[in-house]
Amino acid sequence: MGARKDLNCEFKYSQQLDSRRRVWTVKEESLATSSNRLLVVEDSEPFRKFICSTLGKKPELQIVGEATDGLEAVQKAEELQPDIIVLDIGLPSLNGIEIARRIRKQSPGSKILFVSQETSADVVQEALGTGARGYVVKSDAGSELLQAVNTVLRGEQFVSERFSAHDLVGEWNRQVCERSAVQAWVRAGVGQN
Repeated sequence: MGARKDLNCEFKYSQQLDSRRRVWTVKEESLATSSNRLLVVEDSEPFRKFICSTLGKKPELQIVGEATDGLEAVQKAEELQPDIIVLDIGLPSLNGIEIARRIRKQSPGSKILFVSQETSADVVQEALGTGARGYVVKSDAGSELLQAVNTVLRGEQFVSERFSAHDLVGEWNRQVCERSAVQAWVRAGVGQN
């Protein structure tokens, strides 16, 4: 009877936890037990090695490819269909924002996380406007990269702490809602004679 009472207390305690925390815990556990495939797109070899070294330490993250320019990135994204693409903006042959637009069409299941030296809020907003799930400034990558990858893999948005005064995620959500509404209207034939 005593064991049953303890189970009852455990059950009541788990009921008191808010549902968001329980969902997060389940998702966090599933991240640890499955392998998430990553493509790293960075033209600077030392920084690409830093990204691969940092992310490669986590057993749930598997680096499946690397690219050093825009055209190679688009080709590898289509070929590998990674879970997440860590993408620079300033790349040879094609910039990261255009790469993200193309990848969204060819590999729609891949989540995009920008890691760039660009610190302009307008550039960040344009990057997120491509459908990317996150943005980390390179100089903050040492403290934010792992958190950003985990956040994006959970299906949430991540923006570097230095942009906390800007409502970049809110703006991104507004743009997504507007695009979805327009697409729904087009499918429904609203406004057509």
